[in-house]
Amino acid sequence: MITRKSRDEIKRMRHAGHIVALVHKKMREVVEPGISTKELDAIAMEVIKENKAIPTFLGYNGFPACICTSINEKVVHGIPNEKEILKEGDIIAVDVGATYGGMVGDSAWSYAVGSISEDKKRLMRATEEALYAGIAKMKAGNTLDDISGAVEDVAKSYNMGIVRQYGGHGVGHSMHEDPFLFNYRVGDKTLIKSGYVIAIEPMLNLGGDEVFVEDDNWGVVTKDKMPSAHFEHTVLATDDEPILMTTLME
Repeated sequence: MITRKSRDEIKRMRHAGHIVALVHKKMREVVEPGISTKELDAIAMEVIKENKAIPTFLGYNGFPACICTSINEKVVHGIPNEKEILKEGDIIAVDVGATYGGMVGDSAWSYAVGSISEDKKRLMRATEEALYAGIAKMKAGNTLDDISGAVEDVAKSYNMGIVRQYGGHGVGHSMHEDPFLFNYRVGDKTLIKSGYVIAIEPMLNLGGDEVFVEDDNWGVVTKDKMPSAHFEHTVLATDDEPILMTTLME
């Protein structure tokens, strides 16, 4: 069941989203060759804690960290590791969740590590463009398939693979609420209503669609080992333009 968020719930979610945005602001400063993903996790934890929030991911179904760090062919859910060191030419997706006042903000961003290849630049550009195409359709009166189709159209225009098993989701009191949002058309005519909040998150691959889960039961990797990118914002639907909930507040 999809729930509309009240004015108070939206206010708390916006604050949670601001904290998530602060983490990403810090990630832009520290992502560079030589840093470990474990260090990134510790930095993110510090930002979340100093802003009096709770790291949503930590302990979620047993997840052992406060961010997901997914490098190159790893799509999502990578576990930070002190032995996993970023190197020149990598791309890394950092997924962050923060809970404030009982409400969740959730956002992911992909970052270039130093100078990257033109193919990786194109992958990141396509995935970010797909995100904003989906966001533009997050309006009352549209359908979930309008969002999914907008993401799919951008992916196809760049000839990118689309991760099929994972997608966007409702968010609020918990990180994953109804509805599930596909990143390609499935014919879902569920109407979007003012007050719905959905995390829109395209995951596109430079190669094919297929992925598999690693032996740690968390990390998701492209089957053909081609790079993947992941961008996500938590978005509020209104009767007017959609509102990004995971950006910095003025």
